[in-house]
Amino acid sequence: MSLRLVLLTEIIAPYRIPVFNALARHEGIDLQVIFLAENDPALRQWLVYRDEIQFTYQVLPSWRQRLGKHNLLVNRGLGAALRQAAPDAILCGGYNYPASWESMLWARRNGVRFYLWVESNAHDQRSGRLLVESLKRKFVRNCDGFVVPGRSSLEYVKSFGVEEGAIFTAPNAVDTRRFAEEAGRVRDDCAMQREALGLPGRFFLFVGRLVAEKGVFDLLQAYVTLTAKLKEEIGLVFVGDGKERAALQRLAAGVEPGCIQFAGFAQREQLAAYYALADLLVFPTHTDTWGLVVNEAMACGLPIIATSVAGCTADLVRDGWNGRVIDAGNLEQLGSAMAEIASDSELRLRMGQRSRERILGYSPEACAAGIAEAVLSCEVPCRG
Repeated sequence: MSLRLVLLTEIIAPYRIPVFNALARHEGIDLQVIFLAENDPALRQWLVYRDEIQFTYQVLPSWRQRLGKHNLLVNRGLGAALRQAAPDAILCGGYNYPASWESMLWARRNGVRFYLWVESNAHDQRSGRLLVESLKRKFVRNCDGFVVPGRSSLEYVKSFGVEEGAIFTAPNAVDTRRFAEEAGRVRDDCAMQREALGLPGRFFLFVGRLVAEKGVFDLLQAYVTLTAKLKEEIGLVFVGDGKERAALQRLAAGVEPGCIQFAGFAQREQLAAYYALADLLVFPTHTDTWGLVVNEAMACGLPIIATSVAGCTADLVRDGWNGRVIDAGNLEQLGSAMAEIASDSELRLRMGQRSRERILGYSPEACAAGIAEAVLSCEVPCRG
């Protein structure tokens, strides 16, 4: 008999659909996903790929309000949804919404096992605030087990006094097969694809929101410090949008020589082309729970420059092997890493191949298997 699992998460993110599809296919799991909202259009411009969904789900009625940097999302109907689903276990994706607390309290009242999916790490700038940390600890004490994407999050959960035996790794994943295949098709006709997108012959690539905490100004300044010869050979392309785009464009207008382009937001179908045509991905973030663009770029065979604070770095990027690991905000390290990899075609090829090899273990199926292991790990609550 399958375990009835309710997975509570914020939005229908395109990168989660393959994971949830794989989890729904697991022979020991009867999955229902409850989304708190379809999307967050003020922050993300993702399409909702309903035609790809192969699991049972519902979207709760919601009201969303942004208060400065904070995101308030309030739902109704969760209690009724949980009663109807009658789960044996609940996996909650986070603790920062009223629905997260409602689901935890519902599980405690009804004797249902409750698991927390934690992506935060010790370098996350959202961590460290006294009230927030106090609430987290209270929430953590009421959980039966934990699912984390990798080593940084595992160490973070352990810092709350959780025993490692109650923590299960579900490696954070995108549809690596899709990205690899689409990148291969693009490379079969590089010239046409490059012309269609208006891209330079060679370029450093950034993918993500254009906000200061992603390190975008660091990247622009590091590019400026490169030699004139190198800047004439290789451009810089920002794929994404955000509140700092206009400021970045003003600064970029004064850079000479060099080619700096702003491609705007790209949907999943377009991203593989940028990865396939780039020399390497630069992920200069100051704070990031993971960084799934690194998974995507690695699936497309790119070397990676990433900061040590990114949640994915400890698992995906080995310094000198498939890229470079640098300190956040260190322009000298960033510029040096960019110059080193851009100037050595054999090194890029070697690092790109290693990225492909490393990312094979970070598939939707591997992530689903980690979640299944967590919720099937015990028949009774694991808490002391």
